[in-house]
Amino acid sequence: MDFRLSPAHLAKQEEFRSFAAAEITPAVEGFARDNIQKAAARGYLGLPLPREWGGQGEDFLTYILLVEEISRVCGSTGVIIAVHTSVGTFPLLYFGGERQKRRYLPGLARGELLGAFALTEEGAGSDAAALRTTARPAERGYILNGGKMFITSGGEAGLYTVFATLDPSRGSGGICAFLVEKGTPGLEIGRPERKMGLHGSATASLRFSDLWLPAENRLGGEGEGFRIALSLLDGGRIGIAAQGLGLARAALEETAAALISGAIAGGPVKQGVRFALADLYTRLEAARLLVYRAAWLKGGGYPCAREASMAKLYATDLAMAAAARCLDLWGLEGARETNPVARYFRDAKVTQIYEGSSQIQRIVIARDLLKNMHPWEEV
Repeated sequence: MDFRLSPAHLAKQEEFRSFAAAEITPAVEGFARDNIQKAAARGYLGLPLPREWGGQGEDFLTYILLVEEISRVCGSTGVIIAVHTSVGTFPLLYFGGERQKRRYLPGLARGELLGAFALTEEGAGSDAAALRTTARPAERGYILNGGKMFITSGGEAGLYTVFATLDPSRGSGGICAFLVEKGTPGLEIGRPERKMGLHGSATASLRFSDLWLPAENRLGGEGEGFRIALSLLDGGRIGIAAQGLGLARAALEETAAALISGAIAGGPVKQGVRFALADLYTRLEAARLLVYRAAWLKGGGYPCAREASMAKLYATDLAMAAAARCLDLWGLEGARETNPVARYFRDAKVTQIYEGSSQIQRIVIARDLLKNMHPWEEV
């Protein structure tokens, strides 16, 4: 059993780390457009897509290394890339028809087209089967009515994977997935949300008012939308776990550097400070193993729902814990809005919420654990 990254993965990790340090700027206000354009120019927005569709053909673990290194410098850019890839592009790659793939995948791979995922509604976040956006069959297509909220890259994305129900009474069995382009008549995009963190990532609501789509814009078959959404969860959660890993690293590395340089009064000589750093670095290594293992399983096509949830739960909880504890070590300097660790603290909180909250991850883990311990019982 070898826990080390392969030489190829190490080379890519160093490439991403150098790129992030040299080219990525922390986005503190406004959409991180420059960062995304730079990443797109390197082919990073199509990193795990097959070469036949304009991607780089890299494996899932390599993509996770990219998200970690980008998030180490800018959490906003990290989540834009993660959402674009895992739930903005993969639905089309896995479930799209040949014509749909030819129409959209090359642009998504090159970063000319940004992808987004529109599932969450008021009252339908963790319980996705409770969504109320409707898709009424019409001549040669469907008419969508309803709304979505908290859509990452809302207003900036050019292509949205939208989930709507043919009949709310059918529950998950009535849900369909649709491809909706920005600018489609009947699509209204709300004002960007004012968030506590990730200020370089746009988050907005969507409203559909008698929006007509041709039948060819349906992704998969009728009633397959819920299955499509669930199939994307593991990859999406591992991506956010990698974002949390990058943010935790950033808080620790910034704080350790400040202690060594003397920027923090007292320096690293106090035993309590050393113990705090030792504990956090130990947890960081544990998180890294969980995230990389989940990514390896996902890339290999192995079942990994429990592992993905464990990675997201632990890495995102660590991101918050590391940022909070490091702010303590900065003393009063940690209260300044301009303190870099304060930005990581604000950015980290939402990682515990989106792509399934920490409570949802615990439900997934416990259900899987109990089912495997007592397979004859319904859990």
